Amino acid sequence: MNLLHLRYFSELARRLHYSRAAEALCITQPTLSYAIRELEKELGVPLFERNGRNVLLSRYGQAF
Repeated sequence: MNLLHLRYFSELARRLHYSRAAEALCITQPTLSYAIRELEKELGVPLFERNGRNVLLSRYGQAF
């Protein structure tokens, strides 16, 4: 985990949409997806519930 992962998590949690969060972060959507996937793998829990590009925070994401 690094500060970028935390920043990416924060922006995605705020916008709840991969493309919009990636645009706000000035990165590509696949880069954001990969970073969130790696963060979830490191933590061992799902932080988001996915529905296409829209997402909701999971209970673990809310706690995080």
